[in-house]
Amino acid sequence: MQLIARKKYLETLRVLKDKNLIKVATGVRRCGKSTLTLNCSS
Repeated sequence: MQLIARKKYLETLRVLKDKNLIKVATGVRRCGKSTLTLNCSS
């Protein structure tokens, strides 16, 4: 399986990580929402 680098989205999530906001990842099935969330937390 090939991972696609989503640097723009990852940086946006990292900037907003410590803000007191609810983050919602939306998209079609199997587009990498969970992988993006896991990459953000590490």
